[in-house]
Amino acid sequence: MPEFVCRLGTPNGEVVTRNYEAEAIAELRARLEREGYRIFSIAKPDDQGIFSRNITLNQFSIDEFLMFNQQLSAMLRAGLPILQAIGILLNRQKASYFRGVLEDVERRIRSGTALSEAFAAHNTIFPRLYTASILAGERSGDLDNVLLRYVAYTKTITELRRKLKKTLVYPTILIVASIGLIILMTTYVIPKFATLYESSNNKLPWITQVVVTIANTTRDNLFIIGPPLIILIIAASIWRRTEQGRYTLDKWILKLPLLGELIRQHTTSQLCRSLATLLAGGITLLESFEIASESVTNRHLRKTTLAIITKLRAGQPFTESLSESGWLPPLAIDMIGVGEKAGSLREMLDEVANFFDSELDVKITSLTALIEPIILVVMGTVVMAILLAMYLPILELMKNQTAH
Repeated sequence: MPEFVCRLGTPNGEVVTRNYEAEAIAELRARLEREGYRIFSIAKPDDQGIFSRNITLNQFSIDEFLMFNQQLSAMLRAGLPILQAIGILLNRQKASYFRGVLEDVERRIRSGTALSEAFAAHNTIFPRLYTASILAGERSGDLDNVLLRYVAYTKTITELRRKLKKTLVYPTILIVASIGLIILMTTYVIPKFATLYESSNNKLPWITQVVVTIANTTRDNLFIIGPPLIILIIAASIWRRTEQGRYTLDKWILKLPLLGELIRQHTTSQLCRSLATLLAGGITLLESFEIASESVTNRHLRKTTLAIITKLRAGQPFTESLSESGWLPPLAIDMIGVGEKAGSLREMLDEVANFFDSELDVKITSLTALIEPIILVVMGTVVMAILLAMYLPILELMKNQTAH
């Protein structure tokens, strides 16, 4: 009898992976549903991750993914069966990797697998929020609108990330260019001038002496300082990839005065928007929060967020559980509390997400406007000091020659 790997939600709220034997997927699904399990995916062991081992969502354009979902929603709204809609979109795909994934999804649907389970089998490609949204659409019979809500959610998150990256590009270029210029002048240009100064017996200005000493010390000890520094950078990079390293670094970042607050606000916005998207699909609050908590990328905040799930399972009110987590902004807690009492939690979560998105936009724009001139002033001062140190002795020498 064939064996299947099942990812299930137990009646007490846990998510488990178990193996079952059955004649067919449809028979196994019916049995598990009778036993009270929530089914995330069912697949044969050799089917797990056929394509997902080597492909991630980043390997094809997010715009292409959104277009696929918009087209799928339009076809479902027009009354086309899911299998036929997937087949049409499969033939339109130009990217071989995404086409391969859709071929596998189509094969699974033909064998009796639900659409959400077929996508969930490629869990390294498609976020759990996406497969959970599809599951909610299947349950409610409103899959086309659920897909549109997910597209709107993804567009909002993607636009915010693009804005953040765009805002940080110019300051990053300024810093890198300035550091490169200083390194070039310190290790090459200044030593050349120092050789010229040594051939004369004139006393050098103090600023020139300081700059030349720093440059000569850096150049002479470059091969002594360089290797340990490179080893330290490599070791730090390896440590950063470990779970403990990522957790520790994420915890340190949160303690930074301004950056920590921005991360908390961004995380609050993303968590609330993810939760609102899932609740709109008809998923229970506990299940929605379990899935939405995966959108928290900061590991320290995620650990704190997972503790909320335990409190919700124990029957503690949602707002009270959030408040005890200790990291969500008080304003967000107050707004969510109002929404929970008024029975409009989903709408209030959307309002919280929109509010903090706007706050982030304003703060990042203001911060960038403040950082850019500070970088220019600091780097300009350093470069000016170096230039002054190099040319001041030459100007004094020319002055002395003119006087004589």
